[in-house]
Amino acid sequence: MSDAAVSQSTTPSSTAHGYNFAFLDEHTKRMIRRSLLKAVAIPGYQVPFGSREMPLPYGWGTGGIQVSAAVIGADDTLKVIDQGADDTTNAVNIRRFFARTAGVATTTKTSQATVIQTRHRIPETSLTEGQILVYQVPMPEPMFRLEPRIHESRKLHALGEYGLMRVRLYEDIVRHGAIATTYDYPVIVNGRYLMSPSPIPKFDNPKMHMNPALQLFGAGRERRLYAIPPYTSVESLDFDDHPFAIQKWDAHCAICGATDSFLDEVITDDEGTRMYVCSDSDYCGERSSASMADVAHAPQSPQSSSQAPKERT
Repeated sequence: MSDAAVSQSTTPSSTAHGYNFAFLDEHTKRMIRRSLLKAVAIPGYQVPFGSREMPLPYGWGTGGIQVSAAVIGADDTLKVIDQGADDTTNAVNIRRFFARTAGVATTTKTSQATVIQTRHRIPETSLTEGQILVYQVPMPEPMFRLEPRIHESRKLHALGEYGLMRVRLYEDIVRHGAIATTYDYPVIVNGRYLMSPSPIPKFDNPKMHMNPALQLFGAGRERRLYAIPPYTSVESLDFDDHPFAIQKWDAHCAICGATDSFLDEVITDDEGTRMYVCSDSDYCGERSSASMADVAHAPQSPQSSSQAPKERT
């Protein structure tokens, strides 16, 4: 079992001297919260905000960190995942950043977290009311490859004219026989705005639909925020004769045996031997622990009981 499968939690601690709570000053956090209120009121709409310099480069989650800093409180418990794992460099350092600047408790267990900051994945464990999922977003505009002029993109959003995106998906069908987009798959939020769900795999798109948790998206470099309130409709674009479908694998997780989670392919030697493991390290660890507990508490069969004394003699 990998180290990531071992859950870790810390209790609230004292903050580093000389920093405001959660690093950002109170004026900035109020500004971000006002923008988030507007984003929640208009699901899927991109709200501009005054992104601040952070102690890490753009592209490392500055938007998500600013959103987390604006909404986290002293009583919250924070979880940070990167590609589903709790033990990557990005996840460990962001978790440590908030532990030092906000003194909040941290955890690797999805069910115990009240604020979850994520890059590229939605946890496999179902979220609940009261939880907040904060996405790190590199590019908030879903049509930036189709219409690079920002002012024209805004017109298309205002008019609800998303034919360009549907044509792009149709071109996939013409070339490949199916929609080939596997991540950052465009969605329509609340029946109105086209939205980029950050570069999560399309495997996670159905989890956004009617999710009881509040979902917040922060793009620091592009200075945009958007949101999906709890229990909001999120529809992945498709066609009647080519309905939306998620990825599936013929393999199962080599650690926990899961067949219902998003799997990462791992090459284990120079011969090209491959194995598949769960992308969500907490989910994989929970399943592995449950399997070991079942084995430990399983009653011995009559056959094994009768054979045991014989083996000892």
